[in-house]
Amino acid sequence: MSCVTANQEQIVRASVPTLDAILGQHFPVLDDGFVRAVDYMGDDGAIVQAARVSYGKGTRRVREDRHLIRYLMRHAHTTPFEMCELKLHVRVPMDAWRQWIRHRTASVNEYSTRYSEAIDAAQRTPAGGWRAQSSSNRQGSADLLPNETGARLSAEEEELHRRAREIYQGRIAAGVAREQARKDLPLSTYTEAYWKIDLHNLLHFLHLRMDLHAQQEIRAYATVIGEQIVARWVPIAWEAFLDYRRSALTLSGSETEIVAAIGAGDRAKATELAAAAGWLERTEEGALKASRERRELEEKLLRLGMTAPWKERAVR
Repeated sequence: MSCVTANQEQIVRASVPTLDAILGQHFPVLDDGFVRAVDYMGDDGAIVQAARVSYGKGTRRVREDRHLIRYLMRHAHTTPFEMCELKLHVRVPMDAWRQWIRHRTASVNEYSTRYSEAIDAAQRTPAGGWRAQSSSNRQGSADLLPNETGARLSAEEEELHRRAREIYQGRIAAGVAREQARKDLPLSTYTEAYWKIDLHNLLHFLHLRMDLHAQQEIRAYATVIGEQIVARWVPIAWEAFLDYRRSALTLSGSETEIVAAIGAGDRAKATELAAAAGWLERTEEGALKASRERRELEEKLLRLGMTAPWKERAVR
C-alpha cells in the first residue's frame, strides 16, 4: 500500500458552505439572548477520515461515508467525532448559564463583570409563561400558572429588575468596585461567552439539554444550536444523532425482560417482573407508590405502542 509522506501531502481546510453562510449570524433565543457560530474545524468528512486513519484519494463515496458515520454513532465510537470543533458566541441568562457551564468539556471565555459593567439586560417572563413546580420531579416544572397570577408575577419581576439595576448603577457611581457592586444582580441577568467544544461532547450536551425534561430556557438554546447550526455543519452526523440518540430508546435489563413479556402476550409475567424490580409497591390504601423507574418505563411503553399491564388492572 502506498503512503503519502507529510511533506508531500497538501492539506485543504474543511469548508462547509451551508455553515459559512451563517457564520456570525445571531439566532435569537428567549427575549434578549442569542447564539451565533463564529468558527469551526472539520466536517462530516473529518469524522470519516479520523475513523479510517488514511484512505486513497477518490475512493470514498457519500453513501459510504453516511454508513460509516451511522455505524460510529450506533456503536458509540466517540473519538472520530472529537476531531470536529465548533466555537459559539452566546448570550444567556445566568441561571441557565449555571447549568450550561456544568458541561466541563468545553473551552470557555465569559464576559467579566469585574472588568466591565454588567450587561444591562435581564430575562423577562411573560404573564403566560410562569410554570408551576412539578409534583413528580423536584427539579422540574409542570403546567402554566393562571394568567392573572402570571400578570402579578411579571409586574413584580419588572420592578425587581428595575430596582436591582438602579442599586447596581448607584454603587458603580459611588465608586464601589465592579466585583462587589455586582453581587446582588438577579440570576436573570444576561451574560455572554465564547464556548468552544468538540462534536462528541456537543452532541452529549444537546442530548441532555434538548430533552423534554430539561429546563425550558436552556432547552431553547440547545434546540437553536442543534437545528440551526449543527444540522448545517455536519448533516450526516446530525441525522445519525437524531436517529440513534434523540429518537432512540434505551432499555435496562429489567425493562427489556418486561417489554419482551408484553410482546409475547404474557402480561402477568410482565407485572411479576415489575413487582420483582420493586416498581409496584403500594401504600396502605392500595395505591401505587411513586416510582421514577416505573414512570420512565411507562413512557417508553407508550412510545412503543404498548400499555403497562399494571395500569390496565388499576382501571378495572
